[in-house]
Amino acid sequence: MYILKNAFISITRNIGRNLLIGIIIVVISCACAITLAIRNSASALITSYQNQYEVTATFGINRESMRGNMQMDREASQEEKETNKENMNTIFASISNISTDEIHTYGESEYVKSYYYQKSVGVNSLELEPASTTTATDSSEQSFGGKGGKQDFTNQTNSDFTLEGYSSIEGMQDFISGKYSITSGEVSSDIESDTCVINSELATLNNIEVGATITLVDPDNENNTITLTVTGIFEEISDTEDAMGMFTSSVNKIITNTNVVEKLMNVNSEMKATTTPTFILTSKDVISSFEEELTEKGLSEYLSLSTNLDQVESATSTISNVSTFVLTFLIITLLIGGIVLFVINMINIRERKYEIGVLRTIGMKKSLLTLQFVSELLMVAIISLAIGAGIGSLASVPVSNYLLDQEIHSAEEQVNDVNRNFGGANKEKFNNVNGIATVQAFDSIDAVVDLKVLGELFVIGILLTLISSSASMISIQKFSPLTILKERG
Repeated sequence: MYILKNAFISITRNIGRNLLIGIIIVVISCACAITLAIRNSASALITSYQNQYEVTATFGINRESMRGNMQMDREASQEEKETNKENMNTIFASISNISTDEIHTYGESEYVKSYYYQKSVGVNSLELEPASTTTATDSSEQSFGGKGGKQDFTNQTNSDFTLEGYSSIEGMQDFISGKYSITSGEVSSDIESDTCVINSELATLNNIEVGATITLVDPDNENNTITLTVTGIFEEISDTEDAMGMFTSSVNKIITNTNVVEKLMNVNSEMKATTTPTFILTSKDVISSFEEELTEKGLSEYLSLSTNLDQVESATSTISNVSTFVLTFLIITLLIGGIVLFVINMINIRERKYEIGVLRTIGMKKSLLTLQFVSELLMVAIISLAIGAGIGSLASVPVSNYLLDQEIHSAEEQVNDVNRNFGGANKEKFNNVNGIATVQAFDSIDAVVDLKVLGELFVIGILLTLISSSASMISIQKFSPLTILKERG
């Protein structure tokens, strides 16, 4: 107990020196708390970008299998080449005609968070005239992304329009990205209703307005029809034009939901359709496992899994660098602070050399004397750490929100833009859509610097104090009391 008493008396007797040590520790703890706040803000941004760009997977061409078939073509006779060409067309058709049941089978996996798909068929119409007989949709197309580019698979039909159905709002990436934007009406919130949206150029050509109905016809079966209500008219924000240079590429596209497409296909099972599934994976670490599972479930050897992993990692790389920089800054702060404290303690020991000699002469053990000097520094450090951590914690919320402010406004604007693209649909629907960022402000200190973090700050501070007090430990062990008193005399 007398050790603590002597330590307290020594602190009050040397108030100037201990005040300097305290100020240094306050500055270090403040810097650590604010640096930690920046790191947490960076982590929040990384989480936001990871949510914005979740790992998605679709099917791409297995080019190695395709090359094997092409090699056979070059070595085969003319008759065999024709046969191989027919087989290749059959392969293309089988790849593009993935059934809904197959998609559900592939999507029912522990590695898949959710999934959606797009299904397209060629149709004609009783009311609509196609934008151009030379640019009318003569096929229903499917693009599979794969390494080395995209490959288009085409199911030949004699149709005027492409009926494109989506299984969910999340699948309408052209609206989410801003390529398509509703100019009148909206995309129906009922994803299973008999509704559609059409291109503004097609609407103008046929004098179609929101609320009108159109009847679509199966090109191969005129008795297979479906009537849809036009709930919205969209325009394509694109420089791409058809061969005549008059219309955008989506002029003859009618966008609806997969329920509508499947109604037509249920009547005519031979109706050619193309399907694009997209699977949102639980994490990037499950890609290989998901590929193995797909093979076990019977995925065609000519298809492989294609992901957006490169895009996800690219989106988070910059902010990850910020987080690394902050950690480096924290380490440098602690090193500089530790060196400064060590030097001050060295000076402190030299100034109190005579005091050490007297205490050792009257019989105080080296261990007790060392404990007294360490206790002095710990008392100052604990009080300074509490003050510094408090100031740093209070400053952490505005600092973090300042860093997040631009991202918060950007995320809100992004949601508003997508909401406008869909024609004013419910804004809440787009908060968790892949491709939409969600960044929230910190509303309390606990959100940035919680009790665990404060505990870590104190542990770091105490360790830093003990390391810096090693100067006194070493000096006390080396000093000889008689030599000290003799030098003093």
